[in-house]
Amino acid sequence: DKCMVFTGDALLIRGCGRTDFQQGNAATLYDSVHKKIFSLPQHYKVFPAHDYTGQTMSTVGDELRFNPRLNRPKNEFTEVMSRLSLPYPQQIDKALPLNMVCGVFDVPT
Repeated sequence: DKCMVFTGDALLIRGCGRTDFQQGNAATLYDSVHKKIFSLPQHYKVFPAHDYTGQTMSTVGDELRFNPRLNRPKNEFTEVMSRLSLPYPQQIDKALPLNMVCGVFDVPT
């Protein structure tokens, strides 16, 4: 069965990735999830990069119905994302430079 999608940090189970650093943009994230993921058949399994509550899988249909951030209009989503006031990630100063070059560093030639 190939009815699955790996969503990285874009779509999480009942949530989504942050857009407040690493050149993030809430409107772009919303458009991407709605056009690329929520357009898939609703039975497709969703596998996010991680989940902090121990869940490993959802479905496109469940996220369309139950995702509290992404099942609202775009203008409401961008407002919610701008007001999250999340703490500064502990490892971001190490991870961000690597993310900016796709994790490649000191590659021998």
